[in-house]
Amino acid sequence: MKQSKTYKSLCAIGLGACLLTGCAAHNTERRISLTPSPCILTPDTDRKAMLDVTFHVPGNYISRRSRLVVVPQLTVGDSLLSEYQPIAIYSPIYSKKMERRRVLEDYIDIYDGHIVKVDDTSRDTELRYSTQVELPADVDSARLVAMVSTDGCGECSGLQTVDVASVVMPAPPKRKFNLFWIEPEFKVRPKVMVGKGVANLQFVINKYDINLSMGNNRRELDNMVAKLSPVLGDSLATLTSLKIFGMASADGPLSFNTPLSRNRANSAKDWLVGQLGISADVQRLIKVGSRPEGWQPVYEAMAADAHPDAGKVKAILDRYADQNDDVAERYIRRLACWKDIRERYLQKDRKVEYVYTYTIRSFTTDAELLDMYSKRPDAFNEDELLRVASLATDDKKRMVVYLILLKRFPQSAIVVNNLAVLYLRAGKEDEAIEVLKQYKADDRFEKIINQ
Repeated sequence: MKQSKTYKSLCAIGLGACLLTGCAAHNTERRISLTPSPCILTPDTDRKAMLDVTFHVPGNYISRRSRLVVVPQLTVGDSLLSEYQPIAIYSPIYSKKMERRRVLEDYIDIYDGHIVKVDDTSRDTELRYSTQVELPADVDSARLVAMVSTDGCGECSGLQTVDVASVVMPAPPKRKFNLFWIEPEFKVRPKVMVGKGVANLQFVINKYDINLSMGNNRRELDNMVAKLSPVLGDSLATLTSLKIFGMASADGPLSFNTPLSRNRANSAKDWLVGQLGISADVQRLIKVGSRPEGWQPVYEAMAADAHPDAGKVKAILDRYADQNDDVAERYIRRLACWKDIRERYLQKDRKVEYVYTYTIRSFTTDAELLDMYSKRPDAFNEDELLRVASLATDDKKRMVVYLILLKRFPQSAIVVNNLAVLYLRAGKEDEAIEVLKQYKADDRFEKIINQ
């Protein structure tokens, strides 16, 4: 309970009178004590705790004409957080004075209900005090002190501060990280890599010769070379296949578009062979094919543009889904938007797609693994990197490898588990939690995160 303005005024008046009268200072050798002695209060989950103490007031602490007021306060440093209901001791003469004021002046004593009346102030008095203490939401620790003052009939004392308790929120319970290091079994596995790309080439309608001056043809072909040349030039890599598919726009008969798209693929192959200087052995790995895309990509492009006639194209495709694309084309050409379709959407399908596979040499011995890791960590698969981590001499070096593993294999349960263990060993629980959050497929991790 907050201290009332009336009580604060009474304190001020009493202390002021004390200073003006120059009365004797309070006997500091006899001070109020506390049972239990200053203790630690631990609030519950609602940030509340019960204070139950007894103030021991020695005999002759106050005169027969005085009163004593004890005001518990919750503080942090010099800041007052809360002030609770005071409790008071009234001497015999002071009690009579207050009773007289009550009768003659209709005086209401602010301490009614919290007064202990004593007949003999020379004897020790015990004040039992109980209240509920609550910590504000943004405060985790505070002090409970009792401000003590005496006043009455021209006699007074200065303030005494009694340490009551420390109020400290309990530390949050530690997570139970039911994680244990997993020592992976090292296995030599083939390292098969797959790459793919699209060259958006422009061709003259119904032609397959590559014209470098058309559109972005040169840039598209250069990008194709840039993707394949690192594989062909890597001493650790071996190209195992390269498939090039020519595309043709949906318009025109399928019997014409199929060889047209194949010829476009062959043109891309010939240009690539010339630019990269591919050997005859590698050339035999290159296969070409045709992939006329039909009308579905045209519809999807129209739908993405919110074209008003996209629905009409889809209706035709659905109606003739079990028939040759030539049938659908016959009806699409009859649409009022045919010219728009031909100029805006068919050109997009004149392109070349390519898919390639290659292997990277495996590293089989510990010595080779350590040597190649210092030179080509990019050439390692998960098993090899895990083995390198196992060979590390301490957790600090091991963590460096595991951070590389996490970046390349974020959905590896072993990687996530072991990296979290490494963080826990280093006392970094928050980092361990963040790692576990990246992996969604293990119930164990989910339970730890949600503790």
